[in-house]
Amino acid sequence: MGLTALAGFASLAGIVIARGGAPLAGDGPLLSWAVGHRPVTAVTAIRRLTDTGTGAVPYVLAALAGVIAGRTKRQKVYAATASLLCLGVGQLLRRAVLYLIGRSRPPAAEWATHASGWSFPSGHATTAALTAALLITAVLLRSPPGRFLIATVVGCWGVAVGLTRVYLGVHWFSDVVGGWLFALTWYAACAVAAARWVPTLTAPHARAVRARGGDAPPRANV
Repeated sequence: MGLTALAGFASLAGIVIARGGAPLAGDGPLLSWAVGHRPVTAVTAIRRLTDTGTGAVPYVLAALAGVIAGRTKRQKVYAATASLLCLGVGQLLRRAVLYLIGRSRPPAAEWATHASGWSFPSGHATTAALTAALLITAVLLRSPPGRFLIATVVGCWGVAVGLTRVYLGVHWFSDVVGGWLFALTWYAACAVAAARWVPTLTAPHARAVRARGGDAPPRANV
């Protein structure tokens, strides 16, 4: 999944660069549709939804994902820290790509909310998608009742936040797709790293064996 997302993001970024940041096919029509369908009540609701994709909210949700994922207190601390690092470092990498590509936003006359900086990939889309992936992983890992419904709701939130940026006129749709692909790429990289390192760091028997200089015996999951 990560390699596929990486290939998709690299291809899309290459096209954006090759076109000098100009809108891609579908970007203009989708923006025009959004501008033509903005009743006041809808704009107010969409602004509130888009606000959940930035600021403290995603970090609180990422920490919550870690708390859900861990079984013991120690594991919860490790998992919450790992989730916050995944989100924070992902944001730094996205900003690096953002400035490297330097794509302009849609015309300011079309905006229905405040925005600043470059456009590709969308920060809100990246943040919400990455946060949603962390929460979905935690929920499926713990398998509570209604887990699939919870995962679906969280996934819809992650997608919806990205789409709000097009509706509010501050991003092209290709910016949002780029954010989703970037988020999936980085999430996959973090998931591979977590599968390799987190169990080792959080397993008391493994630390004890390493301290004795021996090999950890196999232990069944409980």
